[in-house]
Amino acid sequence: MTGSLTGRGGGWYRFRDTWVLPASPKAVFDAVVDLAAYPLWWRDVRSVSKVDEDTAELVCRSRLPYALTVRMHRDRQDEHEGRVRVLLSGDLEGMLAGVLTSVGDGTLLEITQEVEARKPLLRKLDRIARPVFRINHALMMRRGQHGLRGYLA
Repeated sequence: MTGSLTGRGGGWYRFRDTWVLPASPKAVFDAVVDLAAYPLWWRDVRSVSKVDEDTAELVCRSRLPYALTVRMHRDRQDEHEGRVRVLLSGDLEGMLAGVLTSVGDGTLLEITQEVEARKPLLRKLDRIARPVFRINHALMMRRGQHGLRGYLA
């Protein structure tokens, strides 16, 4: 996994992560779009509640002493093209997109997130805690990749 963060200030972040997974693009796609199963393999996703056919609300908490509540609304889901995209609202607003590519016997999942932190605590601490938020994100994504690898095995 690789991850980077650039901020436009004011709580804006852009994250890019790359996961290599030991499964077919179809298996990875099916797991990525099955939000209800996230708590089974990603310990930072504490709960998922279905809002409607295209929207789910996730509560996430990693090592830092706060939880994020985010609604994910399906914007694009194309298994043939290996592309998914959700719009985010709640404590984070913006979008999260994934592109899946077959590599050898596995799948490369490239993840892009462009978000604005809306949670007041995150906005207040943005200037001084940005490096901590970057590290927290990287660790959370590492645990997600590890969990998904095990789930797919």
